Amino acid sequence: MTAHQDRQDRQDRQEHQGRQEQQEHGDTSLTRVEGPDKVTGRARYATDHHPAGTAYAWLVTASLARGVVDAVEDADALADPAVLAVITHRNAERLAPTDDPTLAVLQSARIAHHGQPVALVVAETPEAARAGARALRISCTREPHDVLLTADHPGLYTPEEANGGYPAERARGDFDNAYRTAPHQVDATYHLPPLHNHPMEPHAATAVWDGGRLTVYDASQGSGNSQENLSKLFGLRAEEILVVSEHVGGGFGSKGTTRAPTVLAALAARAVGRPVQLCLARAQLADLVGHRSPTVQRVRIGADTTGRISALAHEVATRSSTLREFVEQAAVPARMMYAAPHSRTVHRVARLDVPTPSWMRAPGECPGMFALESAMDELALACGLDPVELRIRNEPAFDPDSGKPFSSRRLVECLREGARRFGWADRDPRPGVRRDGRLLLGTGVAASTYPVLVGPATAEAHARPDGSFLLRVNATDIGTGARTALVRIAADALRVAPGRVELRIGRSDLPKAPLAGGSSGTASWGWAVHRACEELRTALAEHGGRPPSDGLTRHADTAEEVGSTGQEYARHAFGAQFAEVQVDQDTAEVRVRRLLGVFAAGRVINPLAARSQLTGAMIMGLSMALLEHSTTDPSFGGHVERDLAAYHVAAHADVTAVDAHWIDDPDPHLNPMGSKGIGELGIVGTAAAISNAVHHATGIRVRELPIRPESLIGR
Repeated sequence: MTAHQDRQDRQDRQEHQGRQEQQEHGDTSLTRVEGPDKVTGRARYATDHHPAGTAYAWLVTASLARGVVDAVEDADALADPAVLAVITHRNAERLAPTDDPTLAVLQSARIAHHGQPVALVVAETPEAARAGARALRISCTREPHDVLLTADHPGLYTPEEANGGYPAERARGDFDNAYRTAPHQVDATYHLPPLHNHPMEPHAATAVWDGGRLTVYDASQGSGNSQENLSKLFGLRAEEILVVSEHVGGGFGSKGTTRAPTVLAALAARAVGRPVQLCLARAQLADLVGHRSPTVQRVRIGADTTGRISALAHEVATRSSTLREFVEQAAVPARMMYAAPHSRTVHRVARLDVPTPSWMRAPGECPGMFALESAMDELALACGLDPVELRIRNEPAFDPDSGKPFSSRRLVECLREGARRFGWADRDPRPGVRRDGRLLLGTGVAASTYPVLVGPATAEAHARPDGSFLLRVNATDIGTGARTALVRIAADALRVAPGRVELRIGRSDLPKAPLAGGSSGTASWGWAVHRACEELRTALAEHGGRPPSDGLTRHADTAEEVGSTGQEYARHAFGAQFAEVQVDQDTAEVRVRRLLGVFAAGRVINPLAARSQLTGAMIMGLSMALLEHSTTDPSFGGHVERDLAAYHVAAHADVTAVDAHWIDDPDPHLNPMGSKGIGELGIVGTAAAISNAVHHATGIRVRELPIRPESLIGR
């Protein structure tokens, strides 16, 4: 052993001991391993790749909700020598069918929704492409359309299942009789508008053909998913396609499936015989990359004189497109959140002439828990109970829906610890009595939950002769700190310093792994990484602690373990969120003074990143409660708020004190790390906590988001 190796081993032992001591004191933070690359510009996103000869595309979209493209006059556009091609349904390459009709871009003259692609202009520069797009003359035949969701829409039907494969309808006991005879009843309907993901990095792709091989630099939450879809569409073997998504500037679910820019860039690149880059304009995102569907949710709860729930019904009406059925699973949390012996949950959907909705942060749980937790606050008032106590009183001993025990469920501790930290015991329960000058003050609470999702993954760990390690797994970091978490998991399993681990992610030619979504990334990728590193550490020990001259490699595939581990348990993360608001009695302006969240989400792998994720999600929940809103234009079918000047999100001035804490909760029934997802848990209860606080401040119950001054004035 060399002196250098000896020093390295001593350093590793010291750092490992230091990490153990940190864990005992609750501090295991690791700063972003890709931080230097991001601040120096070395991190490359989809549009940072400019292969030699790159051309640029601009997308032209439909301005009507339903109809047919009759003609595209492109002579003026093609008169510009900088314009290389105008691609429409008449000359576009024929793509093979897939199970996602939204990817059949430029394949038909039919227009199914506002914003659907109708032409693509490819030019030498982005400016020339945009000018060429303006020069097109497109004529269409407009047809009658239907774009507005109502609670009694005649097209509503009950689908077979909602998003995530959940049964659309579920019943146990006799809800009607139990509700009718309950001493305390709540019957309320809640309305949520369409919401949009709006990640910082717009959806974009740069495509390069080399003979029959395709490389795409894609703004995607899963390069493997894009590879699979491109393979089907273009009739290629998977190994003939490389998709690179090494750095992604946010997604919130919208980049969790292949989108039109990826397909169009590849289609255009083959058409012009050059690399092509396509980046959507911010205004095009609203119609092309999914959105959270509007929902109309009726919640009925019956309780006895002690506040114990006897009957609970959650009925959801939502919308999808005529292209594809997507049903927001908003009623699913009501099936397992509280002990309710008599329950009914139903999803109904109407297929309208609108863009296809899709995943947006915490799909289902986010809108569904707003309705449920608002109704719980109304029930607390009806029963004369403290809202925290009401939730504790209805804590189930097991999952009411599946009958399984929870792998861990520490919601009661979250509620009690949150109440302690927030100063809830000093709260006057009477609405509209606390003031600070002309400001009405109020506090509210809500619970949150999110399922534990884990997918099979593969990973490769390699020990180099120089004492460093190379880790390969097709994970995706969408700004959430996945790189750092995986380096932490690998270093702990190898019992070495994190600085000795090099990580490669975000390429479809790496060991296969699921996309980043559903708060499942770290649990899924980390499981494979942990296994590969454990096996490598064992193999190294067999080699006397040092790899051979060509290194040592071990692979892991968790498919079998994931399919069998923890299936006997109901697996969820939980939290409690508290809010204090002020409402100006003259202007009805609502501002949040402070937010507090306490969570039980398994073992927290990197506290620094976890706190950032949780506070960021809570701020997004604040935006949902007070600011975010999209209007469907009844005349043209598009979403009116098409940029960040009109679609408002929280800015620094809107956010004061936001605190996130967690309970130490390693869950041995989930994965070797004992971790659960946190990225979506933080948003789930925030909007309800704020809405409940507004009621406490004013005595006015608002059942439609966002809460705007007109929601309160005159009521």
